[in-house]
Amino acid sequence: MIHELDESLRSFVRQEALPDNGVDVVFDAPTKDWASRRNAPTVDLYLYDIREDMARRQSGHSVRRDADGLGIARDQPPRWFKLSYLVTAWTQRPEDEHRLLSLLLQCFLTRDALPSGALTGSLAELGSAISYTCALPPPQDRALSDVWSALGGELKPSLDLVVTAPFDLTQEIPIGPPVTEPLGLGVTDLTGGPGAAHDPTRFERATNRNGNGAKAPPERDPGGDAGSQARPKKQKPTRSAPRRS
Repeated sequence: MIHELDESLRSFVRQEALPDNGVDVVFDAPTKDWASRRNAPTVDLYLYDIREDMARRQSGHSVRRDADGLGIARDQPPRWFKLSYLVTAWTQRPEDEHRLLSLLLQCFLTRDALPSGALTGSLAELGSAISYTCALPPPQDRALSDVWSALGGELKPSLDLVVTAPFDLTQEIPIGPPVTEPLGLGVTDLTGGPGAAHDPTRFERATNRNGNGAKAPPERDPGGDAGSQARPKKQKPTRSAPRRS
């Protein structure tokens, strides 16, 4: 992703700020040895800091669908990073350097994001806007004077360009095939074993033998109600006729 962003910035600067003027666009560290070897007019975009933009971190996955709208894979969302560039101009005269910086500042201030025509590689495939800020005050934990001190060079006018770009993790999680048949439900007799005949009272008698259920109801008499042989029939009381005197 970083090398693709470098090429996108090079294309953007050459097309918008430095058209047909013979100025080189490089990404070298502006050290004393490097500056002493420069002969042609040069614009240097030195990448000196990379940090993740925690405010744009996303969780979960996005579903990729085919032409019929069916999900075929899950993609992890990209992670966004802030890449800070130290933009400087190098010529034989300070006046020419200031003129180049003015052209660069005008180029960056006319937009809030890199044009889609300048994007290359995965940056162009994602289709997301690559926004940037230019010449804003740096955060408290990072000063440009510290960058120049680390490089061992002399402090000179520069622009602080911070580009927010996505880093595609390219982690694809496959999805199972779509459901094309209705749900089926089957019933299997687990109490009598395979091939057992269907008996509605089998489960009750089995649980009664094992002590895991209530007492099974008594078997019915073919000629009457259950328990009719155990209870005698009640006889109706008879009345005697009154005696005549």
